[in-house]
Amino acid sequence: MSPVDFRVFVEPQQGAGYADQLAVARTAESAGYSAFFRSDHYLAMSGDGLPGPTDSWVTLAGLARETTTIRLGTMVTSATFRHPGPLAISVAQVDEMSGGRVEFGLGAGWFEAEHRAYAIPFPTLGERFDRLTEQLEIITGLWGTPSGETFDYSGTHYSVAESPGLPKPAQTPHPPIILGGMGAKRTPALTARFATEFNIPFAPLDGLIQQYARVAAAVEEAGRAKDSLTYSAAFVLCAGRDDAEIARRAAAIGREVDELRSNSPAVGTPDEIVDKLGPFLQGGVQRVYLQVLDMSDLEHIEFIAETVVPQLR
Repeated sequence: MSPVDFRVFVEPQQGAGYADQLAVARTAESAGYSAFFRSDHYLAMSGDGLPGPTDSWVTLAGLARETTTIRLGTMVTSATFRHPGPLAISVAQVDEMSGGRVEFGLGAGWFEAEHRAYAIPFPTLGERFDRLTEQLEIITGLWGTPSGETFDYSGTHYSVAESPGLPKPAQTPHPPIILGGMGAKRTPALTARFATEFNIPFAPLDGLIQQYARVAAAVEEAGRAKDSLTYSAAFVLCAGRDDAEIARRAAAIGREVDELRSNSPAVGTPDEIVDKLGPFLQGGVQRVYLQVLDMSDLEHIEFIAETVVPQLR
């Protein structure tokens, strides 16, 4: 079994300011995780969400200047939130600010309530996927346009005329693009066209294996090398040295231990987590995003780095 790459993934809309995210990112960096990722949401799914949301790309720009080695990204940016041209500029700028450490997750958007809460249009699912496709075409087109030339695009929802395609990201040809989800047709096809990583969040093993197979078939049909795509998964984290510590951490995020254990392999003691991750790794998972819901518990992040990660390296 190949070594597994571990990353930290947070949901700041649930209630976290910039300082909280910086503390987690720095802890993850010093503990040896490869990346710090955050969601792109403007409304809490539960609780009061205080002190309120933080913008993902504004936050990552700050973190780019206050970290040195850890990679930074979104899981995932919503295509409904930003126009493709300004988004291409923002991501390229943060990539430059970080010295080429950005990874770009992009999705169609799904949480209707946050769109209503912040005056963001929320089209039908089909239109959201159409817009996602056009955004990927435009953003990669802008980044890939040689300096001194211009980029044009005519789509159903977006058009570009004589764009210089600037600025360019620090990474060549551009930051890694991450796509994901359980869509049976359009998601694998988009992944094969644009992505360097495919992610499935919070899925059971059988569904994960089935979707990985669909994506692998689309990659092969597109004529890409099998190893040109990284397969990843996200799991909620709730670990401890014993049952009491696991229960304390579950209570801190308002969850029941039994429910967590049944829904995530990253719940339990370190040896239990290693054993439960095994089938997922055999099923194709090469990279694990650990969803850290209690951002004040930095020891939790260090604990996994010391006890689980070395067993799977």
